[in-house]
Amino acid sequence: MNKLSILPLLTCFFLVACQTLGTGMAGKASYYAHQYHGRPTASGEPYNMYAMTAAHPSLPFGTLLRVTNLRNGRAVLVRVNDRGPYKAGRVVDVSLAAAEQLGLILPGTAEVRLEVVR
Repeated sequence: MNKLSILPLLTCFFLVACQTLGTGMAGKASYYAHQYHGRPTASGEPYNMYAMTAAHPSLPFGTLLRVTNLRNGRAVLVRVNDRGPYKAGRVVDVSLAAAEQLGLILPGTAEVRLEVVR
């Protein structure tokens, strides 16, 4: 592939990223923790349950998301570094650290709003 042939792909990627910036998505969030700690994520980096990261099915790796728990108003910033969730009806899986700050540990899931920050 030469430089000119990848230009349309890069343009498309940046247009999609810009169109989603600041837009909100809503749905159910869950979290993943101990059994995945240290295992590779879809981006290739090891999963760290103490980092502020998340799994999203389609946003580019490195995307910063503001996740807000609609039940209690708590919000966190997470970086997308994995794919998922794979359970129907869920829009994001967050790390253990993010889940603790969002108040997800006891209920396991919560309705959230996602906003692309960067």
